[in-house]
Amino acid sequence: MAEKSERPKLLELFCVFARVSAVTIGGGYVMFPLLKSEAVDSKGWITDEEMVDYYALGQSVPGIIAMNTAALIGYRKRGIPGAAASACGMAAPSLAVILLVAAFLTPYFEHPWVQKAFAGIRAAVVAMIVTAVWQVGRKSVDSITKGAIAVGAFLAIVGMHCSPVLMIVAGGLLGFLLFRKEAGA
Repeated sequence: MAEKSERPKLLELFCVFARVSAVTIGGGYVMFPLLKSEAVDSKGWITDEEMVDYYALGQSVPGIIAMNTAALIGYRKRGIPGAAASACGMAAPSLAVILLVAAFLTPYFEHPWVQKAFAGIRAAVVAMIVTAVWQVGRKSVDSITKGAIAVGAFLAIVGMHCSPVLMIVAGGLLGFLLFRKEAGA
């Protein structure tokens, strides 16, 4: 399925990621469904499995998840120029909006109507994050062992306040040890 557009133009990469960024509020987790829709379902640039892998890697390295994921997809399709075009596309709408907000709207942030609007936006963002978690989880946790790792990491982070970075490293090590026979190693 990831064969629809083997070598997209740099402008196409820029525009697709700019469009996703322009219509998404709430960050990388909220962007997951839209990124998947564009990069996997519509354009066929990558597979479902690659999308989940790129998202996991994008979260595991410093930086913004959506930006990292866009750069990985761009790199996969067009190398360093593709990574740059994709990252710039992902950043452009946010940069423009932040500059406009900073220039014109900051005096109104404390207004009660604006605060009520933000409360509604936050509630909607929670729903989008839950959707992203569901979509990633369905594809990633497909065995009891993987489910146990996911639940254990969640409990360690929430219940014991373990570092998420430590859980990512531990998950990587456990994956290497437990699943290396599946990968043919």
